[in-house]
Amino acid sequence: MPDAAASEAILSDTLLCEIEGRIATVTLKRPQVLNALNAQVFDDLEYVFTYLAKDASVRVILLTGSGEKAFAAGADIKELAEIGRFQAQALSRRGQRIFRLIETCDTPVIALINGFALGGGCELALACTLRIAADTAKLGLPEARLGLIPGYGGTQRLPRLIGPSAALKMMLTGERISAAEALRLGLVDEVVPAADLLAHGRELAAAILSMAPLAVTACLEAVSKGVDRDLEDALRLESRIFGRLAATEDKSEGVQAFLEKRVPTWAGR
Repeated sequence: MPDAAASEAILSDTLLCEIEGRIATVTLKRPQVLNALNAQVFDDLEYVFTYLAKDASVRVILLTGSGEKAFAAGADIKELAEIGRFQAQALSRRGQRIFRLIETCDTPVIALINGFALGGGCELALACTLRIAADTAKLGLPEARLGLIPGYGGTQRLPRLIGPSAALKMMLTGERISAAEALRLGLVDEVVPAADLLAHGRELAAAILSMAPLAVTACLEAVSKGVDRDLEDALRLESRIFGRLAATEDKSEGVQAFLEKRVPTWAGR
């Protein structure tokens, strides 16, 4: 994949990454196969998210699919048809590693689910910080229809998000649920008209950009590192992060701006 030209765009056969100001928009570009996830998509996702993680100017990442039909309609079935036990295990571990790269990114990643998010596509959305769905979106984990289970983290992230029973119902039946049902379950955070999805994502990104950058990163750190800890241990982690932020220029600026009733100017220090 070529490097970005003037930090404005990264283009490959399977995705496009556009950087405008402090917002990066990553778009899967295989609409002819509903943006299915094949080996090349994983290569390109790894490249782009590694690149964005090193770009301190990027403070929010939007992730979506091209076309009106799909965010990502799962794994490429043709690839799955030709793999055996050990290849499948390696494929699963690689997908988990790349989705974990997205999940643990210091920058908020917002999934804009513009259509089908099935199988690996749903798992990709689960790895994002927030999920906004178009009112036309459909989500599901239908792997059992293929004699498989979700292999990119879906069996672990979905129960943590919506509870074991609701997650198992989706996996055991393979049903595709509507955006409205996904919102009811807590699988997505908001549902908006399809025509407004990208604009709403940018509005949400702008709201995040108005916050202190170190505090945003610290919120991500506190939740990702604390959510699976014993509560007392997690609270100690929270206190350490709180104390660390109290010694920053941004904390002083934020408090002073509040007292002076003005918009803060963040230094990121």
